Amino acid sequence: MNIKAANFIATYCGLGLSKFAPGTVGSLGTLPLAYALVYFGGFYALAAAAVLLFFIGAKATDAVIKESGDSDPSKVVIDETVGQLLSFSFVAYIAPEYLLDEDCLLYYSAGFVFFRFFDILKMGPVKYADTQIKNAYGVMLDDVFAGIFAAVLLLGILCYMVNI
Repeated sequence: MNIKAANFIATYCGLGLSKFAPGTVGSLGTLPLAYALVYFGGFYALAAAAVLLFFIGAKATDAVIKESGDSDPSKVVIDETVGQLLSFSFVAYIAPEYLLDEDCLLYYSAGFVFFRFFDILKMGPVKYADTQIKNAYGVMLDDVFAGIFAAVLLLGILCYMVNI
């Protein structure tokens, strides 16, 4: 993969170049994409985008790792993009209307906070992927696991609040 294309993809269109908290900026930048995917295609569009971005992101991340010599460059935020998309996947499957109604900002905000919490906390499989898998797939997988944890929590809270 061309290194310019790899950098563009790995930094999620340049958001990873932020001088302040690139992972948080990349996660925030994913929220409009998540909304658009749910709006236009529902769960299947969200899931397809997450899977596609996982594999394209891993390839781009591998190129950036090789170019930089850093095993987990902070500018790589495509992993946050994938994890953040996954954090909405269970709700998008079971009750997508909550991600589209007038209160949807609350659910997107909660999904963002939950994802960042698990991504930063790094417990269980998130920590394992981050510390033990020393390649592009490890970079991607820790955020996949954080996104799944966030998805479970978001769905659980939504079920409790609105009795789905």
